[in-house]
Amino acid sequence: KREGDGATPVGRLELLSGRRRADRGSAVAAPVPLRPIRADDGWCDDVADGRYNRPVRLPCRASHEDLRREDGLYDLVFVLDWNVRRRSIGRGSAIFLHCARDDFAPTAGCIALRLADLRRLLPRLGRRTVLIVG
Repeated sequence: KREGDGATPVGRLELLSGRRRADRGSAVAAPVPLRPIRADDGWCDDVADGRYNRPVRLPCRASHEDLRREDGLYDLVFVLDWNVRRRSIGRGSAIFLHCARDDFAPTAGCIALRLADLRRLLPRLGRRTVLIVG
């Protein structure tokens, strides 16, 4: 896995945290805390920036993901531990579990499910959740 290759990383991906668009639906009960996504929430994907693969506040000059997307893909989003805790520059960033597009178009390396399916999984998602990709 390299930054920008569009591939989903293979391995054990621990669920680190969750976020949601509080303005797009009712509160959701889940074993993992779901922080509301604010208008200035982003995620740095710039290999030349010291905040690479870390949350950032917008505006941000470095290349980044805007977590408050208008297309609904991050209405419910979970940060997966790919290159987060033990970060290696260029090994890939912003690997999330998030909502899929209506046509299930490929992601840029993330794992995507329908919002209804993510909501059904919520009671089973916790701090010890691990996704196995192989």
